Amino acid sequence: MVSPYGIFISYQANVDQNGNNIIGDAANECVISVDPTNGNRMTIAWRQFNDVTSNFRQGGWGYTADAGVHWTFPGVLQNGIFRSDPVTKSDEVGNFFYLSLQSNVQQSFFCDDLWRSTNGGQSWVELSPDRGAGGGDKQWFTIDKTNGPGHGFQYQSDDGINCSGGGVQFQRSTNGGVTWQAPISIPNSPIYGSLDVDTNGNVFVGGNAEFVTGFYCERSSNAQFGGQTPTFDRSTAVNLGGELGSGGINPGGLDGMLFLAIDHSGGPTNNNIYMLASVLPSGRSTTDVMFARSTDGGLTFSTPVRVNDDANFQAHWHWFGTFAVAPNGRLDAVWYDNRNTGNDNSQLFYSYSTDTGLTWSPNIAVSAAFNPHEGYPNQSKIGDYITIVSDNTGGNVAYSATFNFNPTRGQHEEDVYYVRVFPSGGGATPTPTVTATPSPTATRTPTATPTATATATATRTPTPTPTATATSTPTATVAATPTATATATATATATATATSTATATATATATSTPRVTPTPRNEPTPRIRPTPPPRP
Repeated sequence: MVSPYGIFISYQANVDQNGNNIIGDAANECVISVDPTNGNRMTIAWRQFNDVTSNFRQGGWGYTADAGVHWTFPGVLQNGIFRSDPVTKSDEVGNFFYLSLQSNVQQSFFCDDLWRSTNGGQSWVELSPDRGAGGGDKQWFTIDKTNGPGHGFQYQSDDGINCSGGGVQFQRSTNGGVTWQAPISIPNSPIYGSLDVDTNGNVFVGGNAEFVTGFYCERSSNAQFGGQTPTFDRSTAVNLGGELGSGGINPGGLDGMLFLAIDHSGGPTNNNIYMLASVLPSGRSTTDVMFARSTDGGLTFSTPVRVNDDANFQAHWHWFGTFAVAPNGRLDAVWYDNRNTGNDNSQLFYSYSTDTGLTWSPNIAVSAAFNPHEGYPNQSKIGDYITIVSDNTGGNVAYSATFNFNPTRGQHEEDVYYVRVFPSGGGATPTPTVTATPSPTATRTPTATPTATATATATRTPTPTPTATATSTPTATVAATPTATATATATATATATATSTATATATATATSTPRVTPTPRNEPTPRIRPTPPPRP
């Protein structure tokens, strides 16, 4: 499936060896990484359901060498191994890393392991043994790319359902992900959020506080020193005008996660800390994309700004919000939005800011509409998040949508797509709606070469076409001929064909199948608030 929408073109990534759709599978929770030395080379990791009628998923991925026009999907990290919550990152020399949550069908444990690719995502080597990276459910991780003492260190955080038994935790690897040090509890237990490193080597973790109201930004200034046990020496409450929510338009999942990213431009905005999330304001049943920034190293954060600019925003969903900071300091935000459809059918929307998020450009749709309630892989959601990585001229987005029609089931199916977004130059940015009050300030006082353990080999490599930015106006729609998949553990086999369609119209709903409840964590009793359903 190739789906043009105006000047933007979405290309399907989870395709068969001929580049066609695979009928009967599902793919979601897609995370993209880009080679900073060659923007044509990218990889996307996702949850791969070979059989849409099953809840069994594996660690899928695809790669491109021609700026996202053609994708190769070689298979999964390990056949027959239950995996979820994919996260990818690239280092400064173009190596890709894939942190994957491993469990079993009973979901009786939640542990991570780390993989590395040195050939643009064509194949992966497992750095730590299975479950050797510790971690747990909804982990995120980042890499120190500074020239300081923590260069090459890797850091991860989880949501508290983890390999060590409980508690929202932080872990560090000082040897490139081969081994991971003992977990450390993070103050205020920030969950469902990400982390980043500033140019001074300080590590910042953001998330929705699990046992108190609101979001928190936590700093460790000594994690960069390998001989010291990391501690968190700054804790700041952040007001985003609401909290993370779940259900509603995404019945069995979250409506988005918290994303934290830091400006590394080297200019006047260097080391600004930004946080963005789709949040549920008090008294509302729909979410807004909200943004806040810190210009003083996380001591204080600004009053939240609403990024979505629709006039009747209270009636619409603005969900799965995520963003990235370009090397030149521009901010790119994308999210799902149903303002144009009159029902839950959503489009991918885009906005950017060139003034540190004070104002945002007029929102524009960059994809066709799709029905997020179709193609559920035996769980009522289209994942929990999407991602973007930006460069100086635009952003590279990985998202899930239901453009392809599955005639066997009589509905569209979840697939992974790549689209490049970029500023249109369409005039001045609007003054955003500012909500709530300023956040209170709450302060408290070299990479080793691993030994390969397993390799997943790609089936083919596309011929590169150096097109670092996809900015041309599309002239045609390409409809791929889908090919069927087999069972949850088998390689796809060609047994059925159908014609793809670019617009979803059905409004089917499904009933969530929750995972097995994990062992209760050793934590205080949570406050009363809407609690996201168990995941992954």
